[in-house]
Amino acid sequence: MLKAIAAATAVAMSVVLLAGALPAPARGDDTPAPKPGVGVATFGSGCFWCTERDFDKLPGVLSTTSGYAGGTTPNPTYRSVGRGNTGHAEVVQVTFDTRRLSYETLLDYYWRTTDVVDGKGQFCDRGPEYRPVVITHGAEQERQAKAAKAALAASGRFKQPIAVEILPHSFFTKAEAEHQDYHQRNPFQYLWYRTGCGRDARLDRLWGKDRLAPFESKTH
Repeated sequence: MLKAIAAATAVAMSVVLLAGALPAPARGDDTPAPKPGVGVATFGSGCFWCTERDFDKLPGVLSTTSGYAGGTTPNPTYRSVGRGNTGHAEVVQVTFDTRRLSYETLLDYYWRTTDVVDGKGQFCDRGPEYRPVVITHGAEQERQAKAAKAALAASGRFKQPIAVEILPHSFFTKAEAEHQDYHQRNPFQYLWYRTGCGRDARLDRLWGKDRLAPFESKTH
């Protein structure tokens, strides 16, 4: 009897240890369900702290959520994505009031807040997880994004090719809580990081210091 109990206990412990070693079940898509009058757009332009802050300034934007998209590895985390081998990029998912803000305007704003000719990272952040990317939700967004990218390339503004990827939406995974609204919760650390990374200085060189002038009348 004692041997049988010991054997059963050993089997149970093995099952527990094995379960602990197994990966967590794959999470579903964290993209919100469609609502009337609310659009969803997803953009990556390097560190999602900065992308989130930029879009938070644009009236008509209802919410911004930092996360990961564009990869195939299940359950991406900040640590795993940071290793650069999951295929994901840091992105921000934007929900917006379609009566006040068009996807075309969002795209125009995105170009002017992104180093569109650097496909190997953004500003001081290097690696595939920081590459610039537009994740499109549906055929119409894909059409508009590709047309806008082609128009930017044809404009002759830049000598280098436009390096922004355009990918169809598959899964969006919300980032950890400490990365949401980072610029609001840690304003001094955020400003130190953004300035030290040279983000705005580089964008001013690319687009001019008046790059956001078309949006100034709409800014909070």
